Amino acid sequence: MTVVTVVAALSLAAWLWLLLARGFFWRTDVRLPAREEPDVWPPVCVVVPARDEAAVLPASLPSLLAQDYPGRAEIFLIDDGSTDGTGELACELARRHEGLPLTVASPGEPPAGWTGKLWAVRHGIGLARAREPEYLLLTDADIAHAPDSLRGLVAAARTGGFDVVSQMARLRVESVWERLVVPAFVYFFAQLYPFRWIGGGRARGGDGTRRGERKGTRTAAAAGGCVLLRADAAERARIPDAIRHAVIDDVALARAVKGTGGRVWLGLAERVDSVRPYPRLHDLWRMVSRSAYAQLRHNPLVLVGTVLGLALVYLVPPATVLVGLAAGQGPAAALGGAAWLVMAGTYLPMLRYYRQPLWLAPLLPFTAFLYLLMTVDSAVQHYRGRGAAWKGRTYARPDAVPEEGRAG
Repeated sequence: MTVVTVVAALSLAAWLWLLLARGFFWRTDVRLPAREEPDVWPPVCVVVPARDEAAVLPASLPSLLAQDYPGRAEIFLIDDGSTDGTGELACELARRHEGLPLTVASPGEPPAGWTGKLWAVRHGIGLARAREPEYLLLTDADIAHAPDSLRGLVAAARTGGFDVVSQMARLRVESVWERLVVPAFVYFFAQLYPFRWIGGGRARGGDGTRRGERKGTRTAAAAGGCVLLRADAAERARIPDAIRHAVIDDVALARAVKGTGGRVWLGLAERVDSVRPYPRLHDLWRMVSRSAYAQLRHNPLVLVGTVLGLALVYLVPPATVLVGLAAGQGPAAALGGAAWLVMAGTYLPMLRYYRQPLWLAPLLPFTAFLYLLMTVDSAVQHYRGRGAAWKGRTYARPDAVPEEGRAG
């Protein structure tokens, strides 16, 4: 066997393992779980951190104001130092669209050791506590909710005894680059955090009492655009103080809740959508690269391993097909082709979910190569002191935060 054949065989073996032993991550049928509507609907406070979001608020905030929720609910939009009139626009939209009551507040600049978003969330939760909510809905300013979204989230949380119910909003897919990159972004996320592995922990009844342990794994993740969180679970896990420096705050939140015995559910959304456009490759590049190296814990060895792993899994199959055909190495081309076929097959459900043409599936290696470059660029920007930059702020790695600014 040639070296090319051996590498192609390793890639195919990796894909067979991913296909069968990685929690069926490629399936897209993990949707909001079965639910029954409660006799008495619990009070809910919606917390929306917003920084320079005037461009998207007209398409998102009215959907929150119009929530058809039978219980008591209100919205706290926390203007995180916007310079584009976000807070004023939110007040105007609330006057124009009747619905849930809206409070707009500003926490001021975050202190050392806090990301701006989590500082805003902390301020919003602080205001919400005066209303004594049973649940907090943490949702981003670019997320549009169907009228029954809040109702469905609360019913699912109470029926299943979940401390966190999170839905990954359907991202916008309209431009050429969005079609190439966005479905793959969700596909890669599900590969890292298989949704079927996330549920588990100590279940709770609708009244908050414990029902006993349910089988689960350590895997924990959430999608920051839509997170319904039990208020008492937030207190136990010290949310957001315990994760104040987290750039990837949704995963950190889920881990903190699960680490204190909470139960987490994450799935794909059907009626929750992001309205934020990413028309250019540059926009998508910034979205991924700003947190990619943080995902790798700023560890250069993990970065090297990730690059090699991406190359073996995604780049080797088409490369060995081409090399095998050019060099007359039939076994190498066949093994590489089989790996490429399995890869494309696992991508088809995500393309269907995003209503995209299925011929994009064989192009996944190209998209994976872009993500590899984005990840490397994220590390380069970090070492240049420009890592984890977003909307005018650059955040230090956790071990560079002064002790007084870190979670205890």
